[in-house]
Amino acid sequence: MSFASILPDDSAFVDFKDQCLSTTGNWHNKYDKHGMQVWMEIPKDKGNSNGPKVHKIKCKMTIKEVSAATMYDVIHDSEYRKIWDPNMEEGYDIARVSDCADLGYYSWRCPKPIRNRDVVTLRSWRVTDKEYLIINFSVKHPKFPPRTNMVRAVSILTGYYIEPTGPNSCNFIYLSQADPKGFLPKWLVNKASEVLAPRVLKCVHDAGKQYPKWKEQNNPDNKPWLYPEQCRLPRMNPAELAIQRGDSLENVDESAMLDESLQMSRDKK
Repeated sequence: MSFASILPDDSAFVDFKDQCLSTTGNWHNKYDKHGMQVWMEIPKDKGNSNGPKVHKIKCKMTIKEVSAATMYDVIHDSEYRKIWDPNMEEGYDIARVSDCADLGYYSWRCPKPIRNRDVVTLRSWRVTDKEYLIINFSVKHPKFPPRTNMVRAVSILTGYYIEPTGPNSCNFIYLSQADPKGFLPKWLVNKASEVLAPRVLKCVHDAGKQYPKWKEQNNPDNKPWLYPEQCRLPRMNPAELAIQRGDSLENVDESAMLDESLQMSRDKK
């Protein structure tokens, strides 16, 4: 995925939508239960050492009791995420880059002894009468360098495609290619994504059911992702940002901690 500037153009959103809706090619179904499907994209050149090590994952939910507009609000509302996201360590919006793009920080808890991860991402969105799209990717911000107590991960491309199927129903698709960095085996990263994805989507679905009631009691009219004039974030020139490449980040070696943890587990047995 390439951009003429740091902000994605219309073709980037078209490409993302095409990936979300495609079920042919290298997409392999890994899960299909309870109105939820999970696919992994396995590259044709899997044995190529220069090819991508982290696969793309795509998850789709058929939602029958929550509107597309509500699910879209849930994804955008950073204050609500503090309520429903069990993995979140810290998260906040940093700046507004345009009327349809902002910059944010997010960190999440990892099982010990693995270090927690964090990302700085540029998020952009498009809304039409027929669909909602949100995409993000990692960027470098001069005031938010990697932290010493975290491993800076990389979102290569992550996003959501939400399509209304009725007044209170929708198709909800999540697509992501993200590298947690560190010396974690990529096969383990790919397998973990495949296993955890249905649990994460269930959390998002449950959050959608509870959001209208929560929003009624928490600034119900404040939705800056729909009404840019409400945004109080400082404006930032996108020229100050650069796409974060994974190879420019230090790989934190966690293999010794993993080996020690495995040994302790064996000893307990």
